[in-house]
Amino acid sequence: MNELRAILIEQVDRLIGDAGGVALLRQVETGEFPAGLWAGLEAQGLALSLVPEEAGGVGLTWGDAAAIWQVLGRHGAPAPVAETMLGAALLASAGIEVPEGPLGLACGRAAVPFGRHVSRLVVLEGGTVALHEAAEAAPAANIGREPRDLVTQGPRIARGLLPNAFGPRAGLLGRALIRAALIAGALERVLALTVDWANTRRQFGRAIGKFQAVQQQLAAMAGEVAAVSVAVSQAARAADAHGLAGAAFEIGCAKVVAGEAATMGAATAHQVFAAIGITEEHELHHFTRRLWSWREEGGTERFWAAEIGRGALARGGANLWPDLTARDPQASEDRSTEGARSGSAA
Repeated sequence: MNELRAILIEQVDRLIGDAGGVALLRQVETGEFPAGLWAGLEAQGLALSLVPEEAGGVGLTWGDAAAIWQVLGRHGAPAPVAETMLGAALLASAGIEVPEGPLGLACGRAAVPFGRHVSRLVVLEGGTVALHEAAEAAPAANIGREPRDLVTQGPRIARGLLPNAFGPRAGLLGRALIRAALIAGALERVLALTVDWANTRRQFGRAIGKFQAVQQQLAAMAGEVAAVSVAVSQAARAADAHGLAGAAFEIGCAKVVAGEAATMGAATAHQVFAAIGITEEHELHHFTRRLWSWREEGGTERFWAAEIGRGALARGGANLWPDLTARDPQASEDRSTEGARSGSAA
């Protein structure tokens, strides 16, 4: 990890941690926007962090962004920072001036995260990106009780073409990378909570973490958490080397790994915690509900597995083993996703 990334992670972690912890998540779930937290994050330059310096931004890499998104995930992502970062990057790439405030990311019929709280929409259609006023919002929520609203597009402010590095599926790929990174961070928090509980809760005269069956569960969960973090890092490296369009294979793999780990990690945590983990007073369920929700957003495991499968079929059987064992996301120019570009997220 480079020094700049380490500093950014520490700043974001401290800023969100000081904003209220699980109490802040409860406020968000009632529909309240964390204006104070947003102001602090925006003052740090996060909204423009993926915008190139020559366009007035910070010029971070996708690897830096993914690391920040993991920190957001560890805190339950109480603000639409990730979506604003991606939306700003898309606008800037098309030469459109990025407005202040949180941005709503509108991709097809998908609901807009925190849509009721945004005044501008970044609308993606094929290889174009447009900035619209946000009109009426129909409030809704996902399983995590996060705002996922249907927002009517208002007047168009600007429109431009996305460069080839983003490609016509930039919205889908960006959302998939964001959700995989958020899941990685949330799983880290869930694992920490579960290990602490296993070392605290006592049964039959000793901590339940001393029982071999519980230890095996925690070890398997830790392996899944580590795998997601590696997959997200690999996908971000590929995006830095080849752009989002060229990193479709790695991003798809990261989303599959993240989705499967979210299922397993949430189940293991609730088994170890038992009934207390689902009570309103405990913070565990705030994270596991988000894990279940993020697993479905940006393409499910089934969707991305089908995408990867179509790509493998298009490449042919002779290339399958080399693609699995010798693939280098930074050096390889041979992208194996040609057959996967015809699909669309469920």
